[in-house]
Amino acid sequence: MHVLATVLLADTKVPIIFPSYVFGIIAGSIFLLLGVVTWTYRDVANRHANRAAAQSHDNHNPADSQH
Repeated sequence: MHVLATVLLADTKVPIIFPSYVFGIIAGSIFLLLGVVTWTYRDVANRHANRAAAQSHDNHNPADSQH
């Protein structure tokens, strides 16, 4: 209980290493980097045309599936 009271009553200020706007720039840069990485994988499934055509449901012809 004494430790909790000491922590709550302590009025010490901890200096930060960067100004506050630098943290925003770092976060924005990370999100931009993750967006670029995601964008580079945008068409990976269609790089192999024979696999994409075999697995695609767009090429389904209803006349072919009648038994």
